[in-house]
Amino acid sequence: MADSCDILVSGGGVAGLMAAATFGAAGFHVICVDPTAPVTDREDAAADLRTTAILQPARSLLEEAGIWERLAPHAAALRIMRIIDAGGAEPVARVTKDFNSADLSDQPFGWNLPNWLLRRELLARLRDLPNVEFRPGLATTGLLARTDHAFVSLNDGSRVKARLVVACDGRNSAMRAAAGINVTTRRYGQKALAFAVTHTVPHDNISTEIHRSGGPFTLVPLPDHAGQPSSAVVWMERGARAQDLQAMDVPAFEAAMNRRSCGVLGPLQLASRRSLWPIISQSAQQLNGPRLALMAEATHVVPPIGAQGLNMSLGDLRCLLDLAHATPDRLGDADMLKAYHRARHGDIQMRVKGIDLLNRTSMLAPRPLRDLRALGLNALYSMAPVRRNLMQMGLGVK
Repeated sequence: MADSCDILVSGGGVAGLMAAATFGAAGFHVICVDPTAPVTDREDAAADLRTTAILQPARSLLEEAGIWERLAPHAAALRIMRIIDAGGAEPVARVTKDFNSADLSDQPFGWNLPNWLLRRELLARLRDLPNVEFRPGLATTGLLARTDHAFVSLNDGSRVKARLVVACDGRNSAMRAAAGINVTTRRYGQKALAFAVTHTVPHDNISTEIHRSGGPFTLVPLPDHAGQPSSAVVWMERGARAQDLQAMDVPAFEAAMNRRSCGVLGPLQLASRRSLWPIISQSAQQLNGPRLALMAEATHVVPPIGAQGLNMSLGDLRCLLDLAHATPDRLGDADMLKAYHRARHGDIQMRVKGIDLLNRTSMLAPRPLRDLRALGLNALYSMAPVRRNLMQMGLGVK
């Protein structure tokens, strides 16, 4: 006999654990499965060293779910988003523009946290919810939808009966494939290096994105490490160059990253191992199937620009939660899931295309095109209403 629940969450990454905690806090019986147990120790060789910015609009959702109180003590506020163009003959800042959260409200744009720590605190929250079961070591392999429920097959031969299946199982989603939903994928020939650094100049809660060629070099505030100011770095480069950087010994790598950082935070010192991630853009043609809702990377993948990735996923989650609250007796039915697709698909497509354009612009190599990029940054920033609208769009508010 199959186990049964209200909601089966396929995937135990950051988005999947947040979905399980959020629906669990709302009173639904949730089962969450993932093929591997989350890594929750920074020093583990498999730890995800990337960081995630929780933007301002998402905080209320995490507060409702009892998650934010666990994250707040570890979060670094993002009060200024600084864009630097360093596309001249030498890697030096030639255009610097600050987007200040104080122009919108008294709150920061968001709060930055390491992904391994997010997993640790989310698992702790799940342990406090008696109506949520997390089952690592299990993968979803099949989906059989009926009129009022779905049977989800697992890789141990068992099945789970659920009213709603939420696919958070990544860019190669097994649940999306089982539902026959197609995706559009764009490849850039880029990879991203993720690592942490310490530096001599305090970051002052400023996230700094430096554009030259190959992709942005982004410094995101972290709490102090070993008594020194610290930042997370995402360094996007064309694939061959990124692999060369990954293979360098520490002194050579530190010399390369200090040159690329333009010295904006003083000398940088590597404070973690380096991890390498492929960069793609991907979007699903639809967000729903029979008894199935796609969210997070199962439906959208974007380059790490503007802190959009997880925050788009939290937009998905907020929409699903609101629909579940509005019609709890119709959880997972066709009308609810069609409403979910209508509410989210347009915004997702706009953001995927917009970030694709920004990434292609950041990769520009010819000097004349880099000069045009610098002129464009100057022009956009100089128009206050445009600057304000760009900040609001980045946060996902009207």
